[in-house]
Amino acid sequence: MMEFLYFPEDKTEYIPAVITLIFFAIAAVIVMRLFVKAAKKEEEKANEQFGEQMQTKDASKPKHNHSSSHE
Repeated sequence: MMEFLYFPEDKTEYIPAVITLIFFAIAAVIVMRLFVKAAKKEEEKANEQFGEQMQTKDASKPKHNHSSSHE
């Protein structure tokens, strides 16, 4: 019967797996940074397009005081 887990005696067999792991980890970090950079650009575009509308909407909203003491 074949064993369920295979741990090689020759540890050099781990090298391709480690290289693949490192490659995908670096790729994941790069993609995450690209997403963050793209999101910041989208936020700046939205602020340019809708910034004035957002400020006037915020100014027209009444301010609520959420203090815990009621006397």
